[in-house]
Amino acid sequence: MTTILPDETLDQLFRTARSHYSFADTPVTEADMRAIWDLAKMGPTSANMLPARLVWCVGDNAKRRLADCASSGNVDKILNAPVTAIVGTDLDFPDHLPTLFPPADARSWYIGNAPLIETAGLRNSSLQAAYVILAARALGFDTGPMSGFDNAAVDAAFFAGTNIRSNLIVSVGHGRPDALHPRLPRPDFEAYNKIT
Repeated sequence: MTTILPDETLDQLFRTARSHYSFADTPVTEADMRAIWDLAKMGPTSANMLPARLVWCVGDNAKRRLADCASSGNVDKILNAPVTAIVGTDLDFPDHLPTLFPPADARSWYIGNAPLIETAGLRNSSLQAAYVILAARALGFDTGPMSGFDNAAVDAAFFAGTNIRSNLIVSVGHGRPDALHPRLPRPDFEAYNKIT
């Protein structure tokens, strides 16, 4: 890859993109969700582990169940979005490594090491959540990521009987620019970076 993306694309992905929590009534279709996933799944994860598991809450019942698990400030953000995706971490991801990473016996790196499974799973499902956000933006959608919810309640409501644990949630749709607050500060390179 040697081509720098045009400024218009960089703006859409990063510079002018915003976190939205108020959305137009325009639906997000199943085809849209599949297109987002088909881009997001291509992002790199350690040993191609791909531990993220997504539940797309589209129907009123699903959105209400999720909103009931959220902090009060996030309830309307979920109920009024066309769709909110729950990004979970599958702690059984090592069982899929023989298929996802055939060059080595990567499953053996994790089996019996619960702390490593939890750390690697959370780290890599968080990466995948970021890829979902960027994929949605690349396809012309706005997103509103949130972490204000009761993980245990979400796990009981959406991941019961599995070894999947909720990580974060992301609303997706066409944001309403009139509902945005001014952009919050972003520090210069020198403030948060060090070259050694």
